[in-house]
Amino acid sequence: MKLLSWNIQWGRGLDGRVDLARILGTLHGLGDFDVICLQEVAVNFPDLPGSCGEDQFAELSAGLPGYTGIYGAATDVPDSRGGRSQFGNALFSRLPVGQVWRHPLPWPAEPDAPSMQRVLVEAVVTAGFGPLRVLTTHLEYFSQRQRQIQIDAIRRLHVEACAMSARSPLAEEQDSAFEVFPRPAEALLCGDMNFRASAPERSQLLAPFVGGAPGFRDAWSVLHPNMPHAPTVGIHPVGFVDQPECFDFVFVTEGLASRLQAHGIDAATEASDHQPVWVELA
Repeated sequence: MKLLSWNIQWGRGLDGRVDLARILGTLHGLGDFDVICLQEVAVNFPDLPGSCGEDQFAELSAGLPGYTGIYGAATDVPDSRGGRSQFGNALFSRLPVGQVWRHPLPWPAEPDAPSMQRVLVEAVVTAGFGPLRVLTTHLEYFSQRQRQIQIDAIRRLHVEACAMSARSPLAEEQDSAFEVFPRPAEALLCGDMNFRASAPERSQLLAPFVGGAPGFRDAWSVLHPNMPHAPTVGIHPVGFVDQPECFDFVFVTEGLASRLQAHGIDAATEASDHQPVWVELA
């Protein structure tokens, strides 16, 4: 199973142009992926710099035939023309997709920090080695407090999912609105976490769980122990970091860590202000 994660900055490259064809060309040029997780995907949001209000989820879906597309809007607001503007995360899978969840993450009031609603998209996919949950998110950039609260929420959701994985479906629940679909304990969490590899938020996310839920491991550190994280932002000049840093991570639960075969980062593309990252599991 190969999975790629990328904050595409609504298709806006370092040249200031919004170009979804360039995003798709980069994806196809990087390899053959079973699951693609994208952050900062906009639908009818002409107020974003360079955008003319494209339905970016529809454009990406059309450019990824054979994939099941799942969109999770974090921001959903009225536009000036009577429609809706949406901004969030997308997941594309050519593996069979089971149940899907779109979890709004906490957005505590913090008047002194610009911020926005965030979402965690979760989907059960079935790889060759069995089912797992794929989760993708984009945590708050401007507030460490909000990131920490969002991480707490993601950890709670993981514990709930693990409890659900042990639940035995009841016969009367089958083929009904109350049917219980598989929700495995093993999971892969990816996205733009908006914290550095040395930040306390990473340790918070990786902390062991009380009660037996499988903990998360950093895929980079599993494959490259004691090595600094390769950067995913700032390789090319951007305004939000003053040196190359890793903001984009893939975390896997303990049962998947032994399946990790590779972790890659495309340092060349300038199609976004972040670099794509990917992992391969066997």
